[in-house]
Amino acid sequence: MPHLTIEYSEGEDRPLDMSALSRALHAALIKSKIFPVAGIRIRAYRADFAIVADGLPESGFVAMTLSVGAGRTMAELRAGGDALFSVAQAELAEPLSSPHFALSLEIRQIDAELSWKDTPIHARLSS
Repeated sequence: MPHLTIEYSEGEDRPLDMSALSRALHAALIKSKIFPVAGIRIRAYRADFAIVADGLPESGFVAMTLSVGAGRTMAELRAGGDALFSVAQAELAEPLSSPHFALSLEIRQIDAELSWKDTPIHARLSS
């Protein structure tokens, strides 16, 4: 881990470049050196329907959830979150300059006893 899920909606007149955002966030996760590269996953899902705040059609959002395994200090998680959020803010500067956009990030720590994995990718990248 980490697995970053990005849920987003686009305002009526403002398409978002999820590819650029995802690549920038991927680079930030690697640069942080907090997480193993083999565990990084980024998924972006567009909300087919969303009502944002007061329901104006030009309103949109990006809501990011970073799921991580145990074993990192609060300071490490905070630093990783700060780095990710800063990158997202830079990549989304244009929509954030309008009063019709919301950006959020939440970090969730997964209990190892309740997480199953079978990932040969780790073996390939650790050699």
